Amino acid sequence: MSHLSRFRCALRPLAWAAAVTCIATPAGVGAQTAAVLPDVTVRADQDGRLPLAPSAQRERQRLEQLPGGTNLIQPQQAARLATLRDALDYQPGIVLQDFFGATDQPRLSIRGSGIQSNPVNRGVVLLQDGLPLNEADGSFVIGTLEPRNAALVSARRGANTLTPSATTLGGELDFQSLTGADEQGVVRAEVGSFGRKALQGALGLVGQQWDGRVSVSSDRFDGYRHHSASRRDALHANVGFQSGGVENRTYLSWTDLAFEIPNVVPKDRVRSDPRGVMGDGSTPQDKAINIYQRDPRRETQQLRLANRTRWGSDSLRQEVGVYWQDTDDWFKDPAVSTRTDSTTFGAQWRADGQVGAGLQWHTALAWSRSTMDRTLNAVSPANGRDLQRFGAYDLTADNLQAQVGAHWQFAPAWSLVGQLGGSQQRRDATSRQTGQTLNQQWTFATPKLGLNWQITPSTRLWANISRSQEAPTFWEIVTGAVPNPGNPATAVSGLTKLKLQRATTWELGGQGQWGTGNRATHWQLALYRSQVADEIMSVTDANGLSASTTNYAGGTRHQGIEAGLSGSFALGQGALDWRGSWTLSDFRFKDGIYAGNRIAGVPRHLINAEVLWRIATTSGTWRVGPNLRWMPRATPIDHANTAGSTQDSYALLGLQLQWQQGPWMAYLMAENLTDRRYASSFAIRNQATAAQPGYLPGVGRSVTVGMRYKF
Repeated sequence: MSHLSRFRCALRPLAWAAAVTCIATPAGVGAQTAAVLPDVTVRADQDGRLPLAPSAQRERQRLEQLPGGTNLIQPQQAARLATLRDALDYQPGIVLQDFFGATDQPRLSIRGSGIQSNPVNRGVVLLQDGLPLNEADGSFVIGTLEPRNAALVSARRGANTLTPSATTLGGELDFQSLTGADEQGVVRAEVGSFGRKALQGALGLVGQQWDGRVSVSSDRFDGYRHHSASRRDALHANVGFQSGGVENRTYLSWTDLAFEIPNVVPKDRVRSDPRGVMGDGSTPQDKAINIYQRDPRRETQQLRLANRTRWGSDSLRQEVGVYWQDTDDWFKDPAVSTRTDSTTFGAQWRADGQVGAGLQWHTALAWSRSTMDRTLNAVSPANGRDLQRFGAYDLTADNLQAQVGAHWQFAPAWSLVGQLGGSQQRRDATSRQTGQTLNQQWTFATPKLGLNWQITPSTRLWANISRSQEAPTFWEIVTGAVPNPGNPATAVSGLTKLKLQRATTWELGGQGQWGTGNRATHWQLALYRSQVADEIMSVTDANGLSASTTNYAGGTRHQGIEAGLSGSFALGQGALDWRGSWTLSDFRFKDGIYAGNRIAGVPRHLINAEVLWRIATTSGTWRVGPNLRWMPRATPIDHANTAGSTQDSYALLGLQLQWQQGPWMAYLMAENLTDRRYASSFAIRNQATAAQPGYLPGVGRSVTVGMRYKF
């Protein structure tokens, strides 16, 4: 048993004790506690929030200075928050493709970055309270994110990043944690179709110069498909102190994630048997990749500690952040069992200043290191147990990064934004079995230049040009495969030398509103084109298992449109609240073997929309209305664009009913009302046939009911 597993066993009863305490606290007790607490006297910004506490107002002001596409999401306004889709739905430019519809590993992509990774693990920098959640090699386990603990999510797409660690084409997503000042306590409970159950309890406290919060959550899902059960237990806590002009905040998170993998099936089974897996039939493919016998799954435990300190004034403000995380990850596909024990340390320093009324500047440094012990074993076709070890690697990733930037208001309606980043990244790998060594180092710059034009107080246009660079992760460098799944003795592993993925991106767009007040319509539009060199491409074999990773030599082009609209207008005694997004992704090979073809991986069109009729009554505020997730055109699943090898178009209709009064909120969510049989995602190949296992059937008709009580 690893040290992290022992910690997990000790921590689980403490987590549940905290949950029971939160749930059992009566409303009256909470009210009495609030009555005797002294007033907060800490130094705060104009919106009343401490600098290290999440603030939608402050984050909105910061994003409005960036000359490019961004998203500001406030997850606590949503009803259900069990999955990443619940938090990030209806957002332009953010593409989420469900794998199994639970707390597993949805495919996340922004502007096509990381779409080739399997499992999804790169292309976007995930931040937890401004500090990287990725390992130092750029990889991440997306299922460790807990949307219920986020006060807001700030998405800075493409070049519009704010941290020196974000150098990729996709940009960064910053999940900023709720603090003790945000809510005194909350209880959530949810149940739904296919064994969906979720429970959360959180407690917040506020003192004269401090605040603290602890949240525990647990999710269970039996799964829509066979062999697709999942669970996640998590604890998140933070405590902040302020003295004079100095503020400090410490964060703790622990996640225990596990899910079964039903894997891919041939295209015809998406319609004929969407809940089935390979092994339900009697074909040679079913016998070769029997999911019940091979038992593919993922189990990840992660412990993370972080600390941020901030001090200074508008003329010079500095912040230092440090973090440590230990991750035990076991990823087993039907043929290969990969175990990774990683430890990551990181530090980040940033200074912001202002010269006169028109010039703001910043500079930042970041360092991170991950050491990983990775082993690969063949999987027994008979019972899924680990067989011979065919790979054992010592892996070290190091990053040293710097950034300088400025925002110059050179005219009342015009501002120029420039930023220059420099990175030195190392990926060192050694095989303990063969002695093979592959040490790689890249040094590169990531400049960007943008222009803002504030046409009116509520309308802004922008343009920018930027350079992005992405080094491969160890998931691409360390390869392991079983060429013949029926013969585990054929398992082989090795080290792959890869180049940086590089891109130059141009972006035009704007945002604003029509009208004023609560009835205003808000809009956002971004158009971009990226010329990509040496794009990192990972593909699967005939059985849907990982096969190889290469740099595509012919060049690729990513271009698209990211559009969002939201608003409200009066209807009878209430109002209609609506929002929608359209993300167009036109990704193609420029030259080479697939010249002119579409790059497999992301839908060309993705449209999400929701309309809720809101009406206030004496019994509470009601919201009811439909929602739509629509992929109007088929998407190729292979780079050869083989006829018939596509993810077919689909439209999913849902319905939501909410009721809220005072501290109480209840909801009912119905999804895929027409019980549409469709593929939610797929395995990417160079060339595919419809008969090969390659599709992940989406979840059928389902219903979730839940409640939330704040005290």
